[in-house]
Amino acid sequence: MKLKNLTASLFIVFILPAILLSQSENIDLAMMYKIKQEGIKNSQIENFAYELTDLVGPRLTGSTGFNRGMEWAKNKMEEFGFQNVKIETSGYLPQSGWDNLKTYAAMTAPYYSNFACNPIAWTGSTNGAVKGEVIYLDIKSDADFEKYRGGLSGRIVLLPSSQKYEVSFEPLASRLTDEQLDELSKPNTARPNIIVDFTAEELLGEKIKAFVNEEKAAVALNNLGMFNVPSSKSWYYRRGDIEPVAQLALPVEAHGRLERLLQHGVTVEMEVEILNRFFDNSTVYNIFGEIPGTDKVLKDEVVMIGAHLDSWHGGTGAADNAAGCVVMMEALRILIALNESPKRTIRVALWGGEEQGLLGSRSYAYKYLGDQITKELQPDFDKFAGYFNMDNGTGKYRGIYLQENELVRPIFEEWMKPFADIGMTTISPNRVGSTDHVSFNALGLPAFQFIQDRIEYYRGYHTVMDTYDRLIMTDLKHNAVITAAFAWNAANRPDKLPAKPALPDK
Repeated sequence: MKLKNLTASLFIVFILPAILLSQSENIDLAMMYKIKQEGIKNSQIENFAYELTDLVGPRLTGSTGFNRGMEWAKNKMEEFGFQNVKIETSGYLPQSGWDNLKTYAAMTAPYYSNFACNPIAWTGSTNGAVKGEVIYLDIKSDADFEKYRGGLSGRIVLLPSSQKYEVSFEPLASRLTDEQLDELSKPNTARPNIIVDFTAEELLGEKIKAFVNEEKAAVALNNLGMFNVPSSKSWYYRRGDIEPVAQLALPVEAHGRLERLLQHGVTVEMEVEILNRFFDNSTVYNIFGEIPGTDKVLKDEVVMIGAHLDSWHGGTGAADNAAGCVVMMEALRILIALNESPKRTIRVALWGGEEQGLLGSRSYAYKYLGDQITKELQPDFDKFAGYFNMDNGTGKYRGIYLQENELVRPIFEEWMKPFADIGMTTISPNRVGSTDHVSFNALGLPAFQFIQDRIEYYRGYHTVMDTYDRLIMTDLKHNAVITAAFAWNAANRPDKLPAKPALPDK
């Protein structure tokens, strides 16, 4: 083949479709202007955020806090004119319902010092207030267990350190730099190794936790910082199990102080009281609201936007993920306030059970779209017109991940142009995981997560510090405007967003 013929062929196969696709994106700039104006001038973000964090509180799946959040979301959707609002059962927890009702822990000797701490989810209670000397489990090998056997029942036990405090010379919060955004725009060919190899130290740690349960200690103190997530399978309660020993996550600094005192031969005494309640409530719920489509051909197709409503219980689940919930609700509120009619239905979903393994969104996908294992499809599969998710904290959108779906690149490039002046500029070809868009990607459907500035994300993530104070309202307003625009564009383009072509089975 001659060079010029080869060039012409390459142009027709690879370049021309992208040009035609780009030209087909007739962006309604007047609508983009209206969305910006409504989202900035009449925003409900601050009130949504206050109510879902300070007023509702933490929302552990299966807790009374989650039930409060669910009712709040339903009532707010109805108040602002969302249609077809409903709460729907979407799977079941392996655990039962669990609430933390009281937590108190203080060192009483060699001097008094109270500790800010939090029980690990689905651990048990103490038998009232437990007072006494702290036993440090100085276990470095299997042989060391015998020193403590028969001596831990009803005692306050300090587990060995699992982490150390490290001084950071980096700023607590930062924006993505141009260099970092440029790096995100490049393909990442590396694939993470998903095989977890436990170190000898980690395996010993599992044995220690199992030993503490077997010995029926009154309470175990770890140094998970302020994390309140089940820390190992030894403490991972399942419905019908005997309640595990109460476990407190102490700050690294507090745990370190206790450990050093004991290692220097100082007698340490504490008073601890924990009251947790297990109850029969293992149902996972999702909450939905929508703007019905109006086009006689396209109205049954659905564009979805979503975030997970559940959180951990120490803080108020602000950055993870009240931030995403209020952005998604505000995005739909903006479109309703503009009194415009989309061709396709736009549906907001607030998922339950994300922290326990995407339970809510996986169950929804299985029920309405298809089985990711057998590939058996449900009728709504062909009506799915795209999904946009937020679950990376309070930081503002800087772009979007394609999930390796290059077919949508020219579409998103056009959609982003009206927002380039406020920092929405980057398209990453890569895929990201670990949150609810994965439930749809697993079926080959077009579902996406936005690139966000990671503002202090790992400072508050899953901790008592994840509160309203972590939220930047200007960033959340920015995100709601862009989410509303993406949802509107997806609902009104002639065709559904393209999915990645299926590859042959190997």
